[in-house]
Amino acid sequence: MFKTIEGAADCEIRSVIRFLNARNVSLSEIHHQICQVYGDNAMSGGMVRKWVRMFNEGRENLHDEAQSERPSLVNDDLVRKVNERVRDDRRFTISDLPCTFLRLQGLYSMTLSVVANIAGGRIV
Repeated sequence: MFKTIEGAADCEIRSVIRFLNARNVSLSEIHHQICQVYGDNAMSGGMVRKWVRMFNEGRENLHDEAQSERPSLVNDDLVRKVNERVRDDRRFTISDLPCTFLRLQGLYSMTLSVVANIAGGRIV
């Protein structure tokens, strides 16, 4: 019986895939062994297939590649203004924030994250 390893890093599992693939172990057997040691939810069969394909194509890096992210609209100035407004007017609600500070649609969740940062990770 195998001991299950909880909370393994993705790169650790990828290194196991790379090792077993180099030993010509089949895809299904690689997935089976990963599930035995790291648990059934460690990595899907499709992801094992994807990583085996990438290693066969010559990839050597085990880490995720940096992805381009959209620039954040939250900046220190916005956080300061929201903080001042909330502290100055106790009747000011979270629902008022997008209308007051953000004139763009779809930014309600971003506004909530600003408030959560001000409140120390919890919305009060």
